[in-house]
Amino acid sequence: MEILSPRRLEGEDSFERNLRPKSFSEFIGQKGIVLNLRVYVHAANKREEPLDHVLLHGPAGLGKTTLAMIIAREMKARIRISSGPAIERPGDLASILSTLEKGDVLFIDEIHRLHPAVEEILYPAMEDFSLDIVVGKGGGARDLRIKLSPFTLIGATTRFARLTSPLRSRFGIIERIDYYPPEEMMEIIQRSSSIFGIGIEKEAKAEIASRSRGTPRIANRLLKRIRDFAEVEGNGNITWEIAKGALARLRIDEYGMDETEREIMRVIIEDFAGGPIGLKTLAAAVKEEGETIEEVHEPYLIQKGFLARTPRGRVATTKALKLFSKGEGLF
Repeated sequence: MEILSPRRLEGEDSFERNLRPKSFSEFIGQKGIVLNLRVYVHAANKREEPLDHVLLHGPAGLGKTTLAMIIAREMKARIRISSGPAIERPGDLASILSTLEKGDVLFIDEIHRLHPAVEEILYPAMEDFSLDIVVGKGGGARDLRIKLSPFTLIGATTRFARLTSPLRSRFGIIERIDYYPPEEMMEIIQRSSSIFGIGIEKEAKAEIASRSRGTPRIANRLLKRIRDFAEVEGNGNITWEIAKGALARLRIDEYGMDETEREIMRVIIEDFAGGPIGLKTLAAAVKEEGETIEEVHEPYLIQKGFLARTPRGRVATTKALKLFSKGEGLF
């Protein structure tokens, strides 16, 4: 596999790149999805055809980019990596599409953020492998269709509902990536620990897994920081005591909530009597962008049963109110 646009991933350090599974056999979890993708890729390779277009959706940090790169590697294809916000004009997308060769993979992260004018270019490209462009201006303008090499588009989004129906309908393979159960999180943490070259106790793995929100990206980020504590304040191995102490100093509570999420719940329960409270009001109260609350923090709070969205706004659930009334340390 050749990555045509490595700068999209330049924020990763060498450890993070090494942590990415390189094949379906290395990928932990999402077993049903991985099994299906194996079949689709094998069938496409057997027919010597590009894989049908793939849409991966679900919360951030669960492996959508990793799966896209695995698909490209299993297809023995080059992959071009971009994102919805980075493709600002139709010409930007046309330039990318025209450079793709037969069998190449185009991965667009945050595909729900494509500009409508850019999205229009994708329709004929996905269906007919062609570009429809207008040449000239005014009365002399004419439509020109340019043939493209057959390619595979892999789109990733955390906001499936924001995708337009015409775009969704053009994906032949649609898979939802969901949060990982604790036992799979422990496997992921063990694999990452081995790559880091550090020992870790079973109890420590369980402690980190329970606070990682079912998200490998978060688990790996916590593991890197806990490793620092283990090397400086321990013997280099991660014990349960080291893990628990480090997580407390990182201000990640036993529910996996960070300071922002605890503040969200505190504002709703204490300042607004449990809600309802509108998103704009909540964002102003916790000094955070509304989109960040909606996309990063709320999904987990809803998953844990602490928060509910209603037509009138956000409300604290009975579960959250009971924990707060018992003084169990939510805040």
